[in-house]
Amino acid sequence: MSKTNRLALPGRKRLAARPAVLAALCVALLALSAPGQPPANTSPVAPLPQDTGVTGLKLMLRRLNTTARLQQDVAHPDDEDGGMLTLESRGKGASVTLLTLNRGEGGQNKVGSNLFDVLGVLRTLELTAADRYYGVQQRFTRVADFGYSKSSEETFQKWHGHDIALGDMVRVIRTFRPDVLVARFSGTSRDGHGHHEASAILTREAFRAAADPARFPEQLKEGLFPWQAKKLYIGNVCGFMANTCPDENYTLKLNTGEPDPLLGMSYIQFAMEGLRHQLSQGAGGWSVPAGDRFTFYKLVESVTPPTLDKNGHEKDFFDGIDTSLPALASRLGADEAKVEFLKPGLQEMQSDITKAGATVEADPSGAAGPLLAALRTARKLMQEVNTSALPAPEKSDLALELQTKEEQLAKAADLALGADFQVTADVPAGRDADDAFMAVPGQSFKVKAEFSAKTPVEKVEATLDTPPGWKSKLIGKSTPEGRDTWTFEVTLPTDAEYTRPYWHRDDPERDAINQIDNPAYLTLPFPPSPLSAHATYSLRGNEGVAHAVATVSYDSPSGTLDRALAVAPAFSVAVDPGGQVIPVESRGSRDVKVQVRGNLPHSHGALHLQVPDSWQVQPASAAADFQARGETKEFTFHVTPTGLKEGTAQIRAVLDSGGKSYSEGYSVVTREDLNTFYYYQPATQRISIVDVNAPAGLKVGYIMGAGDDIPTVLQQLGINVTLIPPDKLAGEDLSQYATIVLGIRVYDTQKEVADYNKKLLDYVSNGGTLVVQYNAGVGDFNAGHFTPYPADLSRARVSVEEAPVEILAPDDSVFHSPNEITQRDFDGWVQERGLYFMDQWDDHFKPLLACHDPGEPPQKGGLLKAKYGKGTYIYTGYAFFRQLPAGVPGAIRLYVNLLASH
Repeated sequence: MSKTNRLALPGRKRLAARPAVLAALCVALLALSAPGQPPANTSPVAPLPQDTGVTGLKLMLRRLNTTARLQQDVAHPDDEDGGMLTLESRGKGASVTLLTLNRGEGGQNKVGSNLFDVLGVLRTLELTAADRYYGVQQRFTRVADFGYSKSSEETFQKWHGHDIALGDMVRVIRTFRPDVLVARFSGTSRDGHGHHEASAILTREAFRAAADPARFPEQLKEGLFPWQAKKLYIGNVCGFMANTCPDENYTLKLNTGEPDPLLGMSYIQFAMEGLRHQLSQGAGGWSVPAGDRFTFYKLVESVTPPTLDKNGHEKDFFDGIDTSLPALASRLGADEAKVEFLKPGLQEMQSDITKAGATVEADPSGAAGPLLAALRTARKLMQEVNTSALPAPEKSDLALELQTKEEQLAKAADLALGADFQVTADVPAGRDADDAFMAVPGQSFKVKAEFSAKTPVEKVEATLDTPPGWKSKLIGKSTPEGRDTWTFEVTLPTDAEYTRPYWHRDDPERDAINQIDNPAYLTLPFPPSPLSAHATYSLRGNEGVAHAVATVSYDSPSGTLDRALAVAPAFSVAVDPGGQVIPVESRGSRDVKVQVRGNLPHSHGALHLQVPDSWQVQPASAAADFQARGETKEFTFHVTPTGLKEGTAQIRAVLDSGGKSYSEGYSVVTREDLNTFYYYQPATQRISIVDVNAPAGLKVGYIMGAGDDIPTVLQQLGINVTLIPPDKLAGEDLSQYATIVLGIRVYDTQKEVADYNKKLLDYVSNGGTLVVQYNAGVGDFNAGHFTPYPADLSRARVSVEEAPVEILAPDDSVFHSPNEITQRDFDGWVQERGLYFMDQWDDHFKPLLACHDPGEPPQKGGLLKAKYGKGTYIYTGYAFFRQLPAGVPGAIRLYVNLLASH
């Protein structure tokens, strides 16, 4: 519904018949296959140039020549060692999975005001955009980012112990089956964040737990099998930016600054191209110069014979591990005798792959023949393995490896032939990202599939791959301009799943574990796209296949963009804003606005609000009539609260239509550089009833920084707030405001504020009150000398939101007017106390509060006040930007007092 920051989801492929014991595993294998292969990485986004044509074919051939598998575990998006991942995946052809424990939903947003779970959706999109460059598959656990943590002990306490995250990590290991497991961090306090430390601790536990059938036995009942990775490495052994490292600190030194002619730059530079998509992390301007750049890892466990040289070093993660294709047979040991066909078949596959590689330079299309021959062999081996006398665990291992090679070979053959397969919903293009077509349960629409190849092929047939219950029928086929074209009619069942996250939190500000709504998708970035297709073709008797996700298009400032077809409800209902703060002494009615999008033409419904008992609402209901698909309307209800006392309440919007009730809405989360997904939330408004006195006539000017929702809350309190655009600061008459507030990270993000800081200090000197909130650019802030008297900003923070707070200046008016502040006002805070406190200040500043995390000295620089000329300057690092939108009563009272301070 509402616009937010604007990757394709994994496609779906039909499985050939498999023994029942392998069914669950094979579904997981399809989602975990190596990069660039259908269906897991089938994407509506145009492939990177390096993944197309001859270059893409050469990169795929690197993958075909190895069975190496590596998994790196990290805590948050942007923690990953992108240079190492790119070197291993693209440079050496390994199949690589990146496991990120959480989605970064507790972090700061450097490009907008979205926080918590909608930020988690955005950061998942940003990370999967970066993954396209690294060439890796992405997985997550269900634990959430609850904000900065100083210790693994606090982290595990918030995550309800080790086993929730560990179980998900073990699930990924048992599904992906890496040869090598790599922790990005060391598992010690030097990792700098409790989540970082925890991720490495969990990785070390998972190395053994994944092989133990007594651990998480429910996974074995689902069809997974224990798996013992062969080697375990940890990182952060010499610091993340170090280019040198003592011999005893590391086992493996990798040069990610080495240029790759296929990528056109070094591995770390190519990885940085991907990392720059993580704009909410502030990565947009990051770059790496050409030249050597090293990353270091230490081997800490191994079940293979040692391969260390005299200095205790290795040359590669896979030293001592035979990753050749024929070695799949020899690693069966005595059981190899049960599949005498296997090694000759693997050798035949390898021979054809070698032939394809020898052909590429002179005749790329000539590589298709041997690639398709190898594909035929892989399929034959898969069938023979499934009917063999091998034990089920060994069958599943070979199923993974052969399935991976099938997908790689099919993709490589498509590249050699110049095959192009596209599937589009035959519907009008949307006017913008919010207006793109959404499929609705119970409705029908048309889909067009088109296939062409630069090298002629025979017997081309297209098939839609639909979820259970969906119906499709072919209604036309033609060959315009040499492109085979099929038109289908698709009908959704009335209970078709919406395209939405498979996880949620009931209370995002406080819950640290995501609830899983559909366990079938557990650990995936998002659920798979609902509609995909495959086209089969024949070349000299060998069959190939191409895959595509069904897409819709929409207009953007840079041109027409595509995104995966999505399923949505007939009506999307959202209450704006999602939270409201009401003073206990409030009188009269308040407006509640409800936005409704109709996803069907000529649709009708009745909209009403559910309010607390005794509250009054006008009108009682409103007719919601829509003539066109995608039409959006806003409805205003007048709600009169009664009998108010401090606490919480809720208002829910409900639309009734056709015997169904709709009471949730979605936001489109995307950007032009990202794929698209959707954030769903109930059509509710959370009411915080607060006993607060807001001074009548107080006029506040608010200069937004990185983006926050504090001004909305202040307006709900009845305070007169004017947003001052930073670029208008030079000409603004500041004397009209009793108080000016600088939004979070304003000096980091708004150059004009830094340029005109003297004007702000003059405003204070002339009698105004300036409230400055936290900034993250410590060096720039201190160098800018923005404060009226000397003060040094630091990275000090208090991450425990329950940390006791001491009032250092109990006689100061900040604690008495217009609201009396007591210790209870520091109860119920969310996520953290504060961040980026001052650590030194001139005697003109008075510290007002002190708090600290367990085992640390008091931090007194979180709230400083100084008289400057006739006015008042206040610096606060306390996390009001989280507390006010969450409706925390004490934080609201204290913030109002800061605004009224003179």
